[in-house]
Order: sequence, then C-alpha cells, then structure tokens
Amino acid sequence: MRHFVKYTFIKVDPAWRRLDPAQRLADKEEFLAACEDFGSDHLLQAFTTVGIRGDCDLMISVECENLERIHEFGVVLNQSGLMKWSTVPYAYLGMRKGSEYSDEVRYEPRPFKGDFVFVYPFVKNREWYGMEADERWRIMQEHIQVGKEYPAVDNHTIYSFGLDDQEFVVAFDTNDPGAFMDLVHRLRTTEASAYTERDTPSFTCIRTSVERALIALDGDPVSADALA
Repeated sequence: MRHFVKYTFIKVDPAWRRLDPAQRLADKEEFLAACEDFGSDHLLQAFTTVGIRGDCDLMISVECENLERIHEFGVVLNQSGLMKWSTVPYAYLGMRKGSEYSDEVRYEPRPFKGDFVFVYPFVKNREWYGMEADERWRIMQEHIQVGKEYPAVDNHTIYSFGLDDQEFVVAFDTNDPGAFMDLVHRLRTTEASAYTERDTPSFTCIRTSVERALIALDGDPVSADALA
C-alpha cells in the first residue's frame, strides 16, 4: 500500500516566549501529547530549524496509509496551546510511488536516519513532459548516476501530482551537510537540471526528538526528564 507523507513547518509567534513559564510548559505538553498519540502507531519525526531559518522554527513529518488520519492529527495538533500561538507558513503533501526511471520501489514508511534533513518542493517545466518517455529516461540516468556518487546522502522523494501545488517533494538525509551541498552543486550540471521550473524554498533541518524541538523554542524543558 502506498503511504501519504506530510511535512508541516511551524512558526511560533515571538510573543509566546514572553508568556509565563508555566503556560509555555502546558502549551508544549499539549503539543507533545498530540505527537505521541499519532506516533504510537504511525511514523512521526521532528526537526528543529531554530537558528537556521527565520520563517519557521520546527518541522513535523508524518507518514500513514490515509489522508483521514493526517487530517485528524492536524485537528488535534491545532487544539494544543502552542498552535494557538503558531502559524504554518509551509506544508507539503505527497505519496510514495515507484519511479519510472529506476527499479527501486519504496512504498512503505521509511524514517529519516541522518542528523540533517533537507526538504524542498520541486516542479519540472512542461517541456519535460512533452518529450518522449525514452528520452526522459535517458536524461534521468545521468541524474541518478550522480546521486550514486554520494552514498552518504539518501533520497526520500515523494510525489504530489494533483495533491498539492508542487509535483514532487524532494527530501534527503545525511550526517554530512557538505556532501549534500556538493551533490546539489553537481546536479546543477546535469542535462535534467535544465528542465527544472522550481525547487525552492529549501529547508535545512536538524533531526531531533519532539521534546528537544520544543525545548529549542524557548530553552525551557518540556518535563523534568526531557533533557535526559
């Protein structure tokens, strides 16, 4: 069964950090409880962007078998005190799907394992889809081969055709941000790159627990053992 994937980027109002510590703790505990409930039987991972981007503070990635569950999670998350002080400047939805350019099939949930995750929406121009399938396959083989030259960087691309504004959501994880930067630099030289319509904004995220992502918002613990 193909699974849905959702990346939600959250920005917290700076005024929230001026609230009483007890209120901030309660707000974070509600957010954490919603994530723990969903994560008990579905894949949920947290990432912090504090100090890296100015337009978002954390990202939650979830993966499950249907849209209804993603919707329900969003409803519960919005009921938390923290979300009452937050906006969602970016959110990307997609599905797992086998690539027409590779034999590799990845339908099941697959967690990020690297310390760093890089996410961006991706759209190809219409000229790309006007080419014969064999020609597109030929061009993509160079693109795929370049990716294989960077084994420390793992690809987690999902498909969004008709589901969201972009055609793909591209995500990579690695322990070496420099290797990812070098990979993207090299990919700019491939023939396939000429058919890119859009591949921004690009998010650099640090993989962490939900607790630590929440601690990064104000520096205060979520619970007594949160820093253990």
